[in-house]
Amino acid sequence: MARYGKMPVNIPSGVDIKIEDRNIKVKGPKGELSWIHPEGVRVIREDNQIKVKIENPKNKQQLAFQGLTRSLINNMVTGVTLGFVKELYLVGKTYSVQLRGNKLVMNLGYSHPVEFAAPAGIDFEVEPAPFSISDQNVTIIRVKGIDKHLVGQISADIRKLREPDNYKGKGIRYKNERLILKEGKKSKK
Repeated sequence: MARYGKMPVNIPSGVDIKIEDRNIKVKGPKGELSWIHPEGVRVIREDNQIKVKIENPKNKQQLAFQGLTRSLINNMVTGVTLGFVKELYLVGKTYSVQLRGNKLVMNLGYSHPVEFAAPAGIDFEVEPAPFSISDQNVTIIRVKGIDKHLVGQISADIRKLREPDNYKGKGIRYKNERLILKEGKKSKK
């Protein structure tokens, strides 16, 4: 991580970064993010680059914080310029999802529909998939936002509503998630 932490973060045009004490504010075309970096780490702006330095190179925790700080600043710059997207697949013949405003209304096999409201900074997209998985209908749910951590957390919370079944593969899964399906019981003939 020490080598990664020493790499500078390039600032693209249209992105404004302000460093005040330990607070870092990144503003771009898609929005604004701020973060307070840990003690022992110095963030320096030189020309169109951000460099992360530490006070004591022999301190292992500061070395780890150097890589963490560099990574989070890079994610902030990427978020305000490009944004982040996570795709989920809702797999199941009787499962469905609708987008009402900025809220997902899902029928997941429970006795009632499940509603999931998007927090500030998160947008949802829903569309039917042009393919099926083992004769099951598939609907694509896209979670979009500028904060990488928030996009990942909301995706995990949605997946937790109906995790994939081990036998038929029904449920909510990530786009590239690989499931190993179990074989059902066999009767004697």
